[in-house]
Amino acid sequence: MAKKRKPDEAPPPALWKDTFADLMNLLLCFFVLLFSMSSVEQEKFEQVAQSLNSAFSIFSGGAEAIGDGVLISNGVSQLNELDKFINSTGKLSVDVENAEEIDEMQEMQEKVEEAQMEASEELAEKVAEAVNENNLSGEIDIEFTSQYVQLTLSGSILFDSGSVELKQEALPVLDKVGVILEKYSTSTIEIEGHTDNVPMSGAKYSNNDELSSGRALSVFEYFIENTALEPVMLKHAGRGEYVPIADNSTPEGRAKNRRVEIRIYNSLSSYQ
Repeated sequence: MAKKRKPDEAPPPALWKDTFADLMNLLLCFFVLLFSMSSVEQEKFEQVAQSLNSAFSIFSGGAEAIGDGVLISNGVSQLNELDKFINSTGKLSVDVENAEEIDEMQEMQEKVEEAQMEASEELAEKVAEAVNENNLSGEIDIEFTSQYVQLTLSGSILFDSGSVELKQEALPVLDKVGVILEKYSTSTIEIEGHTDNVPMSGAKYSNNDELSSGRALSVFEYFIENTALEPVMLKHAGRGEYVPIADNSTPEGRAKNRRVEIRIYNSLSSYQ
């Protein structure tokens, strides 16, 4: 049963009235404050405008525009001085600093690439000298980039058609190449197999990707077994028919595309 108030008990105080009174007092103070802020003296306002004009250099004639109430009509002409505003706020100087940093980075990158190219050129001269000493100039083509020196061997020297087994007459060539590579055993050495675009048919490998990978692996394994090169410094990969160096529509072009490339990365290369 609900408890009933006894007739002689005084009613409980209405506490919400205190909260309501406080709220009304706060609202009254707020509106008084707004009213006091709404009355702005014209003289003080013009002083503020002049202060802004000297600080930002953007309100030329701004006091007159604000005073006359025609800020929009005069505002367009003020855009001509926007560059002064950017200078005064420091935004333009930040952009200049960024541009200088970019120029410095580009200059540094150019110097690094120049040093890498010089390193590759020096390495290529040494490799070419070793190739000539071993009478391999007829079997090997030498090229270089800023990253590596590349030795290219014709696939017909190393393999029979559709095969990944090294030919016996190719072994002396690989032995001499291995001796050259041992001089640069601390560099990363990469072996890539390439083919022409003629589809595989009736062979052990179903496509040129597998054939090129198998040929690169065969050369890799021969160097591991017959040289002092460390496996950790050797890489091998098959590129299939996708990086031709000649026209696949001619027998001569297809013969050039069937090749094995051996790359010696220079000491400044990013792949080291």
